[in-house]
Amino acid sequence: MSDAAPSDAGPPATVNDPGDFFDRARGRLSLDVPAALTDLSAPAVRGDLDLDPQAWKTAGVAAVRPAAVLVAVVDREVPVVILTQRTADLASHAGQIAFPGGKIEPGDTSPAGAALREAEEEIGLAQNLIEPIGYLDLYLTFSGFRILPTLARIAPGYALTLNRSEVAQAFEVPLEFVLRGDNYQRRSRDWNGITRHYYAIPYQDHYIWGVTAGILRNLYERLGRG
Repeated sequence: MSDAAPSDAGPPATVNDPGDFFDRARGRLSLDVPAALTDLSAPAVRGDLDLDPQAWKTAGVAAVRPAAVLVAVVDREVPVVILTQRTADLASHAGQIAFPGGKIEPGDTSPAGAALREAEEEIGLAQNLIEPIGYLDLYLTFSGFRILPTLARIAPGYALTLNRSEVAQAFEVPLEFVLRGDNYQRRSRDWNGITRHYYAIPYQDHYIWGVTAGILRNLYERLGRG
């Protein structure tokens, strides 16, 4: 495994006024669903292997299952992002840091609707406290998902009720921390004989890596630079 700061880290971002961040998000993002969520022939360039696209062919994997996650930013004087840690006994990604979310069900009205539903089921975040703003870039995963992240403003003073069968804990990360490019590391590890490259952004005692770090990196790239 190797550690390195991304060469395109850029200048540190600051969040002097939460309203500026949300206004910037409304100006740059939309709730138009990208065709690539369900059309496998449409272009999608973000994912586990966007640091090494050739590895998709070498690995022989394909991302085909639509999913949605909630990138929940709490509108406080010091904004924070809500993340979760999965329980240790789950069948997949046990113990890892994640966003609330999951696969898009036939009854969901939209990917944003799926993200809100999953957030309510997993952490008890009331939907009337959530203002969906727009989608980040579609993110393809080695585990076969096509994840559409929904960026949303969360009203301050929220309360959570965790689904203990799925979520061990929920915690907050300062938005300013994830909008600093120099907090991200490029790492690599062996996956079935293939060198897999990914982002990591450790925070306090939480090791945030893989899909979650990749989506946070996309948040930084879309909204953390002026």
